[in-house]
Amino acid sequence: MTQRVDDPHPSSAALITGNGQDLPVPAGACLIDGRLDPCTIVIFGATGDLSRRKLIPALYNLYRHGSLPEPFLILGCGRSPLNHQQFREALEVSPGAEGEVDGALWQGFASHLYYQPVDYDAAGSFDSLAVTLKEWDADFHTRGNRIFYLAVPPPAYQTIGELLGRAGLSRERQDGNGWSRLVVEKPFGVDLPTAIDLDRNLHQHFAESQMFRMDHYMAKETVQNVLMFRFANSIFEPLWNRSFIESVRITAAETLGVEHRADYYEKAGVLRDMFQNHMLQLLALVAMEPPSLFEADLVRNEKSKVFRSLRPFPVDNLFANLVLAQYGPGVIEGRPVPGYREEPGVDPQSLTPTFASMKVYIDNWRWQGVPFILTSGKRMPGKLTEMVIQFKGIPHSMFRHILGEEIMANRLTLGIHPDEIITMTFQTKNPGPRFCLRSVTMTFDYHQDYRGPLLDAYEKVLLDCMLGDQMLFWRQDGVELAWSFLTPVIEECEVCSDRRTHLSFYEAGSDPGILVHPWPIQ
Repeated sequence: MTQRVDDPHPSSAALITGNGQDLPVPAGACLIDGRLDPCTIVIFGATGDLSRRKLIPALYNLYRHGSLPEPFLILGCGRSPLNHQQFREALEVSPGAEGEVDGALWQGFASHLYYQPVDYDAAGSFDSLAVTLKEWDADFHTRGNRIFYLAVPPPAYQTIGELLGRAGLSRERQDGNGWSRLVVEKPFGVDLPTAIDLDRNLHQHFAESQMFRMDHYMAKETVQNVLMFRFANSIFEPLWNRSFIESVRITAAETLGVEHRADYYEKAGVLRDMFQNHMLQLLALVAMEPPSLFEADLVRNEKSKVFRSLRPFPVDNLFANLVLAQYGPGVIEGRPVPGYREEPGVDPQSLTPTFASMKVYIDNWRWQGVPFILTSGKRMPGKLTEMVIQFKGIPHSMFRHILGEEIMANRLTLGIHPDEIITMTFQTKNPGPRFCLRSVTMTFDYHQDYRGPLLDAYEKVLLDCMLGDQMLFWRQDGVELAWSFLTPVIEECEVCSDRRTHLSFYEAGSDPGILVHPWPIQ
């Protein structure tokens, strides 16, 4: 069954084609399940980079597709002394994640944008915000439903959460309206103790059901498709275990350097920045058991079981299963780029890793003995996120007297970015009279035969926030289990006496070779 949407405007209709029949459906019918409640979306840090590049474009595109509630308001909050019109004008060049901005459509969207200056450390600012929101509930009929999105530096999470609570903005009514939801971007702390402390403080005012801990990797369409691929196809799940799988490799490489995040990255490094959240979430999707129902808490229960089953990392022999490296000067897309130590704000003698590869194991019945190799790095030759499932070789080769002993095993690749594809590599005979093997690949393009609207990760998570669906968001037990696994590794990396000797270097934009594949897969 394929869906086609030819007109992006909310009044258009789609065609669902199946069994030779074209059936009209409303535009956006495949975008949301259920009815969206009227609400106000309050963005703290509304003049910052995240809001400009991601949040406002995502909301604009949802508006284009007719996928925002009616009515809705977007209230930007920040330290800048702007009025409503100045805020709208400052953002007008920002949207357009799907091409050129439609001027008339943007004006309609901008009429929902408002701004209120807020001092993040002043209780009086939040009292004024509460008054404004209460007045708007009556004027715009948003029923007291609010999303508070913290697009601010992590040190501000705790203060803003506390002041929202003290101003009464975390309280919810019991009649189904007047809900209040708090969206927090990663990182959730910098280690296990700080993650627990942040959670304890936020929970003084917000219940777990109100907390949406955001990891945009989980909202990528092809990431979500991993569960559908595994559990909706009977031919794969029986093979998805130690009896048939040799190893699993999960890679998230990017061409970007530290950019303007040096102050954060110097303290974080690649393990805190990528592994505690993105990489372990991808691992959980590949390794988790099937939940009894596709519901948020049941899915997150299974993820937590994976984190509990991670074999403690051998910190007494740390670098037998861990490779760390840092990018030096090089060339990306024909453009010279500085090394990490030459980036503004970085210590010229920095030992912060920008690349890591870890070999981890899951001690349970399904995965005992299967290595999971997690690799992530900056300034790599290309942007690539993928999961590679390497199957075991055949147990006996009846062709060895013709082809030799070595026959390449099957490999399944789940491409996340930039190629959103699924490929399966297998062996077949070359055409001709002789018996010669060749590897061939079957490829499925994720967007094949689909012409409907495409949601990026931020559009999807914003929709889920409005729906109150926590499926794609971290739960606190998962956060703590992930930190419990990684904190000993990070602490050992930061204090070990031979840290300098175990940090390798690679040229930006080059293939680090053994660094990328320190534990070869067939």
